Formats: sequence, structure tokens, C-alpha cells
Amino acid sequence: QVQLVESGGGLVQPGGSLRLSCAASGTIFYINTMAWYRQAPGKERELVALLFNDGRTNYADSVTGRFTISRDNAKNTVYLQMNSLKFEDTAVYYCFADIQATPSYSSRRTYWGQGTQVTVSS
Repeated sequence: QVQLVESGGGLVQPGGSLRLSCAASGTIFYINTMAWYRQAPGKERELVALLFNDGRTNYADSVTGRFTISRDNAKNTVYLQMNSLKFEDTAVYYCFADIQATPSYSSRRTYWGQGTQVTVSS
């Protein structure tokens, strides 16, 4: 069983910074893609940042240049450094991971964290 546990959300003023963390635990053989999504009230969940295992990244246009996704493979943890936060960044942020639990490719599954609230307010 694999779990993703997020931390680091909170209340921040516009222009401020936050760093989100998401640690994967459980039976893990290999972690492929890790990503952050977010969902604002009344809106659909959207991709914020994606990090492939080979180091390639992909960002939503709205966060490019302000957010940085990174990963510590030794800790099975992905981070999202968020700078220059704006009101419109307010949302619940979800961690996503594509994980293979055993050497068998058939054990590959996708997992979601429980979400962490980020509120940008003055």
C-alpha cells in the first residue's frame, strides 16, 4: 500500500512564498512521474507542475517562472516551491505520483495525496 502525505500549505500574503512537500511511503519499487495539481472553489482540478523521472518538467502557464517542482529520490519526496504568490493561486493543492510497487510492471498505479490548502490573502 502506498500513501502520499502532503504538508506545507497555509495562509500567505500576496507576493509571499510557500514550499509544499509530498512524501510517498509504503511498498515502492520505482517512482515515475510526480506532480502537483490544484483545485480552486468552483473550478476543475488543474495541473500545476509535472516532474518526470528523467528530470524534465512541465508547468502551467500561470505559474511558470514563479513555481519550481523538485524531487528528492532518496526520500521519495516531491516539493513545490511557490514564490510571488497571487490571490488566484488560492486552492487545495494535491500531490500525484505514478508508482510501481514491485519489479512487476503490472504493479504500476497512480496515487493522490489528501490535499493541502493554500490561501493567498492580505
